[in-house]
Amino acid sequence: MRILLIEDHVELSRWLSKALRDAHWTIECAMNGADADSLLHTQQYALVILDLTLPKMDGLEVLKRLRARGSKVPVLILTARGDVQDRVQGLNLGADDYLAKPFELAELEARVKALVRRAQGNEGLIYSCGALQFDTVSRMFTYGESLLALTPREHAVLEVLMTRAGRVVSKEKLFDEVFSLADDANPDAIEIYIHRLRKKLASDQTGQVAITTLRGLGYLLEAQAE
Repeated sequence: MRILLIEDHVELSRWLSKALRDAHWTIECAMNGADADSLLHTQQYALVILDLTLPKMDGLEVLKRLRARGSKVPVLILTARGDVQDRVQGLNLGADDYLAKPFELAELEARVKALVRRAQGNEGLIYSCGALQFDTVSRMFTYGESLLALTPREHAVLEVLMTRAGRVVSKEKLFDEVFSLADDANPDAIEIYIHRLRKKLASDQTGQVAITTLRGLGYLLEAQAE
């Protein structure tokens, strides 16, 4: 699931990007309002984290244009502006939540999870496929009786497959969900993560889950027959 972080403070943007990637989100960044508006025209995101004070285009204008296009993507306003009028204006323009700087990372992560779950109707949902489970609240995978240790990219690939278990997912769809526009990669990189996931999923012999390649179509996550 991709998040668009719109923040012009370089150090804060880097810190937040790392923290959210460590929490298994795919992050794309925009450093000004004009670039953000352009990305929101062409890309799909699970959530937008929006600073209000931005160069080239104010954050409120970005939000106004986004909602005028009919987009329902959840927006979390993140700003140093403490004036109540700014908060009210942002919420009236269609923001879903508001967090003032400075803030605690744990609170930001909790709000991000809540907004995404609410938008997708997945409040407390647990996905299951054989012995594999994915908890949308904790964002953790368990396989059999153990937590499944995954890198952020492995987690992102498996999450896409897990939420579509039993259905074929194309390599291009996986690539779009896992990599941001700034990443120096091509769709063939997905094969590396599929290979790593297969090795990890082969470790449990009870209720084993496998990723099948359907040539020319994509990948299929499914439980293996006993």
